[in-house]
Order: sequence, then structure tokens, then C-alpha cells
Amino acid sequence: MTLTFLLPFLVSFLVSFIFTPAVILFLKKKGFVDDPKKHKHPKVVHSYPVPRGGGIPIFLGIAVSLFFLPLDKHLQGIFLGALIALVVGIFDDIFEEKIHPLLRLGGNFLAAGVVVFSGIGIAFINNPLGGIIRLDNPQLCFSLFGDSRCLWLLADLFALLWIAWTMNFVGWSGGVEGQLPGVVVIAALTIAFLSLRFSADITQWPVIILALVVAGSYLGFLPWNFSPQKIMPGYSGKSLAGFMLAVLSILSTAKVATLMLVLAVPLIDASYLVFKRLLSGRSPVWGGKEHLHHKLLALGWSKKRISVFYWSITALLGLLALQLNSRQKLYTMFMLVIAFLGIILWLSYLSASLKPPGQDNG
Repeated sequence: MTLTFLLPFLVSFLVSFIFTPAVILFLKKKGFVDDPKKHKHPKVVHSYPVPRGGGIPIFLGIAVSLFFLPLDKHLQGIFLGALIALVVGIFDDIFEEKIHPLLRLGGNFLAAGVVVFSGIGIAFINNPLGGIIRLDNPQLCFSLFGDSRCLWLLADLFALLWIAWTMNFVGWSGGVEGQLPGVVVIAALTIAFLSLRFSADITQWPVIILALVVAGSYLGFLPWNFSPQKIMPGYSGKSLAGFMLAVLSILSTAKVATLMLVLAVPLIDASYLVFKRLLSGRSPVWGGKEHLHHKLLALGWSKKRISVFYWSITALLGLLALQLNSRQKLYTMFMLVIAFLGIILWLSYLSASLKPPGQDNG
């Protein structure tokens, strides 16, 4: 059993690690690099030209799961959805984020829709106060190409929104080098370890293998993205990360609660910014220099320190997620929201107080 799970992890790691340098050379040769002198976006924090498009070697690493898993309709849906996320992301990487954010969001929903249509959904969620909340009714059944299908309206809508939202908030957490792949590795390993508890149920084996493949792919990419970075994940690598983690959270026994807790920092950060932007009349999907990592950079933190900070928090929350029940996870999330808002206000105060007199704080 150990080799069954370890081999996919090692193969995906090696594929991603070996192919990334080749992708770097290809992107440089084609001129697909992000030059901060030309690409003047407020969220840009790098100071030298760096290739975008890290999703390519990562996807190749994930694609090896096809050799270790049965190619049923669920895996076909996951693979096709991941391919859509990759293609949309590559176009955005090539054109230096000139694709309108709403078009990217549409691509996220398309990728999520393919997965939902393949039969992957959230039939129920655990009620933190006891019992479960069923989402498998009402149903809409129909025949397509001689195949009978049923859509669980609430379950599928919830899964659609969850996948698309996760693709966004995970992507927004990749502001400094090494931050995103490290967080993804920890989150995927947490899902794998949680599913290992139920390894006696062979239906969980594909989830474990796929989670380990995702972890291996992003771990193989990490050395090339860590400071000083040789390549960025780009929108392709970021959206692919959110897509795979969201799908894994649905497939695993963890559902969404565990992933929400493990990724609490980027989740709360993104939710806070969306709410803040809507209140100020701005587009919630248009990027800016307002995320937690931007505030830490403004305080003088190095990029390496920020990455290690995110990894450490994610690992700690991952350990908690493996131990807590649904009610305890809810209480923990509530406390994290309060703590995060307090930290944001404190960091905003520090950033303002450190600016030279007379400089605009807005």
C-alpha cells in the first residue's frame, strides 16, 4: 500500500521538477516574461523580468495521475476542467493579465461546470450543531445521448460556486515567490492524510493518490519559484491550484470544512478584500496592493519570511484540521476571522505610522 501512494507522489514531483527548467527556457525564448518595467500593475512586487506560465510543468506533473487512477467519468471531468483552467491561465500569462477579470472568472465557472457535470458534487454538509444538511434535493433528471443524468440543483450550485471561489482566493494568495506552491503542498497533504484515515475504504484511494500527485507537482515546482524566483506560477498555476484543491475537498471525506480551515488566512484575506472593495464601489475581482502579504512587505518583511510565515500558519491549521470536529472547526474559523481583522487594522496603523510625514496614506 505504501508504494501505491508513494510512487505517484514521487513521479509527479520528478516530472514537475525536471520539466520546469525546460519551460523556463521556452518562455524566455518566446518572450513570455513579466517585466515590471513594462507591466506596471499595483500588485507587482518583483523587480526583474520573470517568466509566467508555471502552470505548464505543474499540469504535466498532475497529468501523470492518469497512469495511476481509473479513467472513469469523474477523472475525465477533473482532467478536462484542469485543462480548461490551464488554457485560460496560459492565455492570461501570455498577454500579461490583459484578459478582463470577468472573462477569467467565466473560465473558472466553465472549469467548475465540467466537473459538476461529470457527477462530482456536494450531496451534504456537516451541521456544526449536529447532524447533516442534505443538498441532494431538488433534482432535475434528463436523458443525454442515451445516458440518464440527474442534476442536484442545490448540491451542484454549491459545488460550482465553491470551486470557482476557491480558484480565485487561492490564486490571490500567490503574491510573493514560493508562497503559493508551499501552501498548496501543505493543503494537499492535509487532505491526503485525512483521507488515509479511511484507507480501508478503497473508494478513498483515488482521492489519496490525486492529493499526493497535486502535492508532488507543486513541490517539484517550488524550488524554481522560491526566492529568487526563476519562474512564477502565473494565473495558470494559481487557478489550477485552486481548482484541484476545491475538487479534492469535495471528493474527500473532509468536504469543504477542512480546506476552509487549512486555507483560512487566504480565504479570510480574500473575503475581507471583496467586501471592502464592494463597499467602496470598486470591482471585487480587480487586483490591487491590499492583501496581507502586501502589508507585510510594506513593514519591511522579506519575501522569504512572508512565504515561510504563510507555510507555517497553513501547516499549523492543517494539524488542527486533522484533530478538530465540525463544531470545533466552526469555532476556530470564527476566532480566526476576529484575529485576522484585528491584525489587518493593526498592520494598517503601522503602515500609516511608518510613512514619511506629508505622504498620502491612501
